[in-house]
Amino acid sequence: MPQPGHFVAIIGGAVSGAEAAFQLSKRGITSVVIDQYALPYGKIEDGLPKWHIKLRNQEEAKIDEKLTNPFVHFLPNTRLGRDVSFQELIEEWGVSAVLLATGAWRDRPLPVEGIDAFIGKGLYYQNPLIYWFNHCHEPTFHGPHFELTDGAIVVGGGLASLDVMKVLMMDQVGKALEARGIQGDIFTLDRSIQAVLEANNLTLDDLGIKPPTLFYRRGVEDMPLSPFPPTTPEKLEKAKKVRRKILNNYQRKYLFEVETYQVPVDKIVENGRLAGLTFQQTRVEDGKVIPIPGTEKSFRSPLVISSIGSIPEQINGIPLAGQVFNIADPETCRIEGFPHVFALGNAVTGRGNINESLRHGREISHAVITEYFDEREEMYRETFRTTENSVKEHLTKVVDQLSHSPLLTQEKMEALSLRVKNLQQKVGYDGDYETWVKNHLPMRLEELIGFGH
Repeated sequence: MPQPGHFVAIIGGAVSGAEAAFQLSKRGITSVVIDQYALPYGKIEDGLPKWHIKLRNQEEAKIDEKLTNPFVHFLPNTRLGRDVSFQELIEEWGVSAVLLATGAWRDRPLPVEGIDAFIGKGLYYQNPLIYWFNHCHEPTFHGPHFELTDGAIVVGGGLASLDVMKVLMMDQVGKALEARGIQGDIFTLDRSIQAVLEANNLTLDDLGIKPPTLFYRRGVEDMPLSPFPPTTPEKLEKAKKVRRKILNNYQRKYLFEVETYQVPVDKIVENGRLAGLTFQQTRVEDGKVIPIPGTEKSFRSPLVISSIGSIPEQINGIPLAGQVFNIADPETCRIEGFPHVFALGNAVTGRGNINESLRHGREISHAVITEYFDEREEMYRETFRTTENSVKEHLTKVVDQLSHSPLLTQEKMEALSLRVKNLQQKVGYDGDYETWVKNHLPMRLEELIGFGH
């Protein structure tokens, strides 16, 4: 039977949410992890491209271990703002605190007037594209279908943009190889598209494929190809060399083009569809990107993909500062106007908050990145571990605030447990986490094609 104590609602069960639940459990604090999907894995499942088999399985196993805990209740298929309103959670539930570990699922809008009218008509955004790519092989997948073409325009420049370039090239080259009766699954192409073509005495021209082009508003050496910016002039110089090497390696292996110092300023529309973009050259002064008037140039393509960053989804009742949550206290990331509501991990962006400490908490070893090619996977690992460390430090401050709050009565704890149990029953979850996960894991592509067997 629940004793007087604290009961915390955690929204989102991926890296940050699972780590928060785990850290709270070590302090004897009960939590409910509320996730919008059947599985709590967030972008590990839906944003980490599916060629990362080993990394995905390792990270999801870590989350499972943290959520299999007597102090942790899991509530799947429940979306804040749809199934439970923010106001209801705050005003009716009476929890000790709410932790927003909702991640960043919404794409930052492409800054071209009227461009979003062409979503699905020549324009795609990165997050739904990668979600489709990760799940389109599943027999039960009924989401939107994405038609990819060669010669696409991708606007971006960060690590996620490189994933988009790989997806485009894997799709086009894989189909062309399959038409010739040649093995072309993504796990083979992930090693190196160039190597696969050379082994078969082929080129992109032979396959009739025009490579996609990545447009970036700064120079190659400015590309954010590490989640942790360098903190000294010496590290900055080293980082510039590493960034160029990373991009050169990706281009060599995946055969895409890059245009730097270009910013989109207008759209090209034909027959009700987006047919390309007009770009303007830029220069960088004192760290700021400055467009150069009179340098406009049109680039035509049947497909434009925006990959310029992700931001938290808006939730009715949670105040915003621009496109991100309005943070009142940078130390605890407390939400403005709510003394016991806090944000965690990627749900926070901007200066003066947990993302700042996350980015500066640890730096990836540039020696490792330079020596080994699989720097993208190493960066993912470092990001996950740094997020966990940041959550640990962050929760120390949150729990300190809770220690000054009165404990919930035994009756209140029982009422919250009953409320959660009723919601679990509503979505068909009986509390057996391990069985639930086993029954809801999607079909893996590697199983479908027999890769590695």
